[in-house]
Amino acid sequence: MKMKPITLEKLAEITGGAYVGAALKKFERIESVTMDSRAVERGSLFVCIKGARADGHDFARSAGDNGAVCRLCERPLDDDYPYVLVSDAKAALRALAEWYRKQFTIPVVAIIGSVGKTTAKEMVAAVLGREKLVLKTEANLNNELGVPLTLLKMREEHEAAVVEMGISDFGEMSVLAKMVRPDIVVFTSVGYCHLENLGSLDGVLKAKSEVFDYMAEDAVAVLNGDDDKLASLDPGIKVIRYGVGEECDVRAENIENLGFQGVSCDIRWGNNAIFTLIPAFGTHIVYGALAAAAVGKTLGISAENIMRGIADYRPVGSRANVIDTGKITIIDDCYNANPNSMAAAIRSLSSINALTGKTGKRIAILGDMKELGRDSGELHRDMGEEAARVHLDLVVAIGPEAKRIAEGMKNGGGNAVWLSDKSKLFPAFEKIISRGDVVLVKASHSMGFDEITERLKRL
Repeated sequence: MKMKPITLEKLAEITGGAYVGAALKKFERIESVTMDSRAVERGSLFVCIKGARADGHDFARSAGDNGAVCRLCERPLDDDYPYVLVSDAKAALRALAEWYRKQFTIPVVAIIGSVGKTTAKEMVAAVLGREKLVLKTEANLNNELGVPLTLLKMREEHEAAVVEMGISDFGEMSVLAKMVRPDIVVFTSVGYCHLENLGSLDGVLKAKSEVFDYMAEDAVAVLNGDDDKLASLDPGIKVIRYGVGEECDVRAENIENLGFQGVSCDIRWGNNAIFTLIPAFGTHIVYGALAAAAVGKTLGISAENIMRGIADYRPVGSRANVIDTGKITIIDDCYNANPNSMAAAIRSLSSINALTGKTGKRIAILGDMKELGRDSGELHRDMGEEAARVHLDLVVAIGPEAKRIAEGMKNGGGNAVWLSDKSKLFPAFEKIISRGDVVLVKASHSMGFDEITERLKRL
């Protein structure tokens, strides 16, 4: 599949740049857009972004050698391949994505929130994918660079798009929403994340609610009705609320945790009811299924295909991914962490023996949660207290902030070990972990706990 055609002349007009190259070549067309010189193919536009580790301008010539039809750059290039010169390549990329989005009339669903965005994105895409050809955000491309790259992958064949949008400061959602212009927005939660910039839960709500300024009057907001901040939110457009509460338009009933086999429930809306099995760990996964059902309902997906789409879902990467090594069971949830998601993971771990008949220890290896601001110490301590309350067998806390997790666990009468660095954990594996144990691994992504998961697999 190829992009809708954009000539190099049109690219310069859209981005406010200057075309540099042979006159006849300005009528050549872009077929794809990339910032990765290794992904360049014939017809690509290569965007030269200067990052912390590398400068895309250093790879501009090789991009041309590999078949890039044009380069979008901030400084003149000393080769014979065409390029468009702009003052700000990131802003130019956003301008291109904003223009390109307007060339499509397919429904675009935005996924925002503090917790559960990727799960909701995958479930919504799975449900819509039962009846439509769907474009969705890949990996974690949900920021000011990832979102435009996603939009620029829209093709004539696509019938819907699901775009994840992540922010950490005020104004960032406006930048993303101005490009995406969603027809439907799924707002998963308002939680304790990026508090260094956003200050409080009210700040989180305000920052993420910037999206509503870029939605049409006939757009739809799909909100978590069980979230305290979202239950009464009036975004000025049609609202569908989902959750377990009776007042929710799409709600889950008869929720049953099946341990590592997943979660089952009945999902009801209006006169419709479906039984569904969600093949993922933890009862909190129900909220992603409810969001997907609400979007499916809004876009006319049949009840049967909503059910089948939810059953198609599979965890992505290190997000509650269950790994049975033959000796132990690992719950790999180390992609990211904040107090809401960590507390949910702790509670799910606590119930696993009763659900599965296992008798081994329930061990949580927990690390720092980043960007929590002045309340970081208290929020980390809360995690330890929650682990003690639900009677986990052992908490191994790693990192300077996680020291408070260990304190909270011990204060609650639980067993906890604190280590300053993950490297100190590896020599202690054999003493801490035994055959039959279930081990949760969770921390903010920058802690690099994927290394712990890989070491655990080799025990």
